[in-house]
Amino acid sequence: MEILGIDVGFGFTKAYNGKNSVIFKSLMGDAADIQFQSSLGDAASTSKLHITLEDKTYFLGSYAEQQSTIPEFTLDQEKLVENFVKILAIAAAGICTDTNGPINVVTGLPVGYLRRDSKRLKEMIQGVHEITYHNQNGPDVFRRIHIDKIHVIPQPIGSIFNLIFDEYGKIKNKDLAVQKLGVVDIGFKTTDFSIFDHLQYIERGSSTMETGISKCFSAVANKLRQESNINIELYRIFKFMTSGTIKIRGREYNITNLKKRVYTHASAAIAADLNRLWENDWDIDSIILSGGGSIELADYLIPNIEGNVIPISKDIDPRFNNVQGYCKFGQYKWNTAKPTPKKQDDPAPPAVKKKMNETDTETTASTENIQDPDKADKPGKGLSWLRR
Repeated sequence: MEILGIDVGFGFTKAYNGKNSVIFKSLMGDAADIQFQSSLGDAASTSKLHITLEDKTYFLGSYAEQQSTIPEFTLDQEKLVENFVKILAIAAAGICTDTNGPINVVTGLPVGYLRRDSKRLKEMIQGVHEITYHNQNGPDVFRRIHIDKIHVIPQPIGSIFNLIFDEYGKIKNKDLAVQKLGVVDIGFKTTDFSIFDHLQYIERGSSTMETGISKCFSAVANKLRQESNINIELYRIFKFMTSGTIKIRGREYNITNLKKRVYTHASAAIAADLNRLWENDWDIDSIILSGGGSIELADYLIPNIEGNVIPISKDIDPRFNNVQGYCKFGQYKWNTAKPTPKKQDDPAPPAVKKKMNETDTETTASTENIQDPDKADKPGKGLSWLRR
């Protein structure tokens, strides 16, 4: 049995199985008939993602952006679940896994949509799916993806699991396991806030706000439209925000100062939401920043947050925090096999190499008995509520 974490976001689709990972833009479009194929350019497995699923053919990710006549992209939760999730999730699963057997999946939803969309999300991707991957310079690859069990959790909790669990689903950071933790998960469309106290999810302090990084991109796109009379799709702005410049019709626009202004404004809005939502949770020990938006906003956001913020490590990609945590929780939930000891010269698994708080904290008397999360030292605490 293989365990897979899948995260279909408005900006990117991610998957991780403990060994392999995949990420591509959450874009899909018509599969155009391309008359000439060049072997030059990006050789990544997702650079020319061309699939057939249920007798319909699609370009996905950057391939759809470059080649499809009408690339499809959404910032609407209803449309994402109905029209995008199944196609993107199955495609990611087939790239990330190589098993022909059943796969158990852990995925997440924004806190505000968890109750509404969990059942529907499971129905979308559960079962056996036949998918064909079309290769530019080789034979097509047919896969039968059997998704057996699916567990849906609040999206930002994946980042906590990524810090607390090792790759086998065992608690490795016992200090964090007995803390009260807050998570600020900044996605493309939304920002999710969650609190986790002694491994117990706290509903009161968890919410979804419509303040994702796309609002910053929209502000930049609107300003550029005023100056150039060109509408720029939000999914095309990523690379320009990083470089600080964009060329439109041969003219270069410097957006560095504009970027700083919109990032400052968005960070102030997120911090205000956080401080208001967590006003009565002044006993939070640590706050974790996660999500792709945290890469861009961290320097602007952290000074506005009242509390101890765990810094974002420079050697990780925060976009994978949740999906790696999903996979680790799946190991905790379903994998009862004992891990095989690694040889001394074996490299660390990729999920463990690049992570915040890599070194385990020293075990104290109050945490000695937390070998099993269900044996936490406070009544009613632990992860048993998530096993269902």
